[in-house]
Formats: sequence, C-alpha cells, structure tokens
Amino acid sequence: MTDHALDISRLHKTYRGGFEALKGIDLTVAEGDFFALLGPNGAGKSTTIGIMTSLVRKSSGTVKIFGHDVDREPSQAKQQIGLVPQEFNFNQFEPVEEILLNQAGYYGIGRKAAKHTVERFLRKLGLWEKRRSQARALSGGMKRRLMIARAMVHEPRMLILDEPTAGVDIEVRRSMWAFLQEINARGTTIILTTHYLEEAENLCRNIAIIDHG
Repeated sequence: MTDHALDISRLHKTYRGGFEALKGIDLTVAEGDFFALLGPNGAGKSTTIGIMTSLVRKSSGTVKIFGHDVDREPSQAKQQIGLVPQEFNFNQFEPVEEILLNQAGYYGIGRKAAKHTVERFLRKLGLWEKRRSQARALSGGMKRRLMIARAMVHEPRMLILDEPTAGVDIEVRRSMWAFLQEINARGTTIILTTHYLEEAENLCRNIAIIDHG
C-alpha cells in the first residue's frame, strides 16, 4: 500500500491547436500533507487538477491517487477525492442542505446516513442557519464555504481546492483557513492551487511552483 496520496509522472497535456499546457510534470504528495501548487494564472495549475479528477484527458504520463491510476481505476480514484472548483457549479435554486444530501447520494450514501455528516459540516462552516435557504441567497463567501462542505460530504481522504479563496474577503479567507487546518490535522490530505504566496506560506507544509507547464 502506498504512503503517497498523489503520484504524478511525466505528465503532458497538449490542447488542440498545439498549446502545450503541461510539459512533463513529476510530482509526489505524501499522505496527510498540506500542499500548495503555486503559480500565476495560466501556469497549468487547473489543468493539473482537471487531470487528477478525470475532468481533463491527459496526453501522456501517469497519475495515481492513493495508488489508484486515474485511467485504469477511475471510480476508485474519484472516491478518494473531494473537489472544490473555482466556479460555483451547484444548482442556485436548490436549498443548501439538499445540495449536500444529493452529493452524498452521488457517492452511494443514503439520505438518512448522510444527515449527521451534512449537519456537522454545515455547522463547522457557519452555514447551518442557512440550510433551508436557496443557494442563490448566499453571499459569495458562503457559497465558497458551501463548495467545501459539498466536497467533504463523502469524507474523502484528499481534498483538492482550485483557487479556493479567490474573490473573498480576508475574514472569510481566515475562517476557511482554520477549517482546512482542522481537517488536515485529522488526516485529510489537502492540495490547493493558489497565486497568493501568503496563502501558501500560512497553510502549507510543502509547495511546488508551476509556470508555463
């Protein structure tokens, strides 16, 4: 059994038209690490995350999540991951609690079994009082926290966050940092992409810098 949460070897991605987004990345992240992938916009961070989560098809190379190859064992790899993308991609007209319960169902967790976990994460992230509100009624910072709660509802071993604090104020950013530090202390491996050096320095034990793939 590997003690690596993530193994990336010789990862290449070339888009149609010949743009080479990734040029042979090698990267290893230990289980339990708090890891930052740091770089400017367009550096290849989101492409890397997309390949890890099977949302983007790689050109060549290998990616393993806790030993599961994302191509050969996609279901097992996905089960290990919670993803917080940059863009809000939930139903804005759905109540907050329902968003999480439906996400749990996607991973085969029944509503009754999921209720306690959903309540725990909503309380931790300051969203419990908003559980019956439609998502569109939330502030930008609350929506960002909802994305984190949704990613954690199946209690994955790895949480991946793509620019998680972009566009939120410093108070919300710090509350999110505190939550991430807490779940990391309990054993969740966290990988985040950011272009904020302060964020990487405050949160992460290890940092990799990516620029032009």
